[in-house]
Amino acid sequence: MNLVELHTRAVELADGVIGTVQPEQLVLPTPCAGWDLRRLLEHVVGQHRGFAAAARGAGPDLELWRDVPVDGDPAGAFRRSAEQLTAAFAEAAAKDAELPLRLPEIRDGGPFPLSEAVGFHLLDTLVHAWDVEAALGAPPELARAVDGEERLAAALLAVAERVPAAPADRAPGRAFRARLEQPGGAGPFDRALALLGRDPAWAPPAR
Repeated sequence: MNLVELHTRAVELADGVIGTVQPEQLVLPTPCAGWDLRRLLEHVVGQHRGFAAAARGAGPDLELWRDVPVDGDPAGAFRRSAEQLTAAFAEAAAKDAELPLRLPEIRDGGPFPLSEAVGFHLLDTLVHAWDVEAALGAPPELARAVDGEERLAAALLAVAERVPAAPADRAPGRAFRARLEQPGGAGPFDRALALLGRDPAWAPPAR
C-alpha cells in the first residue's frame, strides 16, 4: 500500500468518526484551544479543498484554503470534500509521484513533493479525527484502529516526528503546541499526539 492509498485509508477511518457528528454537537469544545467542533470541521473541509486545488495545480492562493461552512450537514460536508481530495491525490499520483504542490499555509508555501503533501494531510486527517472523537467524548477507537494497521501507524508517526519543534514553531497561534512527554508504553498514535503537543488523555470539560 503506497502513501496515497494509506491516506485514503486514513480518510476512511476519519469518516467513521466524523460521520457520526450531528448539527447540535457543533458547539462542543475540542482539544484545539478556542475552537468548537464547528470551527474545527470548517477548517478540515477548507483544508480538503485547499489540498485538492494544490494537487490539481493551483498556485499559492489562500482564498482556496479558507474555512468552509458545514452548518446542517457536517458529516456530509466532510465526506463530499474528502472524496474530492482523495480523487485529486490519486489523479496527481498517476501523473507524477513527485509532482510539486504549492501549500501556502505550510512553512514557506513550498513547492512540496506530492508525497510530502500527502503525508502532511494524512497526519492532519487522523489527528483532527481524534480531536473530533475526543470532543464527542467517544471511546478512543481511532487510536486503536490506527495502531492495529502497522503501515498506517508508521506513516503517521514518521510525519509527526518531522514536524518542526523549535519554540517559534510551537508558539501560541501555531498549528501545534510544544511537545509533551510521551506516555510510558504508549502506542504509535498516542506517541504522535504527544509529539504534536496534544494530550492523549484530553477529555471535554464537565458540563
